[in-house]
This record gives sequence, structure tokens and C-alpha cells, in this order.
Amino acid sequence: MRLLLTGVIAFITSCNSKNDDLTDSVYKAGSVETSVTVEHADSTHDVLITSHRVWANFNEYKTIVYRDTVPALGIENTTAENGDGDTKHISVKKDYEIYITVK
Repeated sequence: MRLLLTGVIAFITSCNSKNDDLTDSVYKAGSVETSVTVEHADSTHDVLITSHRVWANFNEYKTIVYRDTVPALGIENTTAENGDGDTKHISVKKDYEIYITVK
């Protein structure tokens, strides 16, 4: 999940779509572009990645990245469907929900 915020209060939950941006473009004259993702590291750990790209005067001034190891949430059973409509019961790793408040 990728999230871009520009001075709003947002409630976003993690999902499997590739891009859940709230905005299509970033104001590069002066803004901070923030991305929050969680990657599965192994069966007991996930990695929370928070990155900030600072834009000033239409140039990327700096990129700041934080990585934190957090506990994995375990496995859940679900039903998956392929393009032909066939379903199958599978086990997948649980994902964290991401809540962000910007003031």
C-alpha cells in the first residue's frame, strides 16, 4: 500500500490493491510525500517501512527512510479466485491496517 497525504486527516486500511493514493500528483514547490508499507520478513516478523520525500523548489531535497521490525500477525485462511472463476482455500499472512492522522 502506498499513501500520499497533503494536510488532511485520513483513515486508510491496508488492502491488496497496488495504489491507494489520495492524490494523483505532489506539489513539488514545497511538500512532504510520505509512504508507509509493511513487508513480510519471515514467519514471525514484518518490517514497517516509512519513507518521506521532501520537495522544495521543484527539486527533491531529501529522502528519509525508517525501517522497524514488528511482530508478524500470523496466518489466516481465505478463499482465492483466479481469472477463470475457480476458487481455492488458501492460507495467507495477515496484513496490518494502517491509520494515519495528519494535523
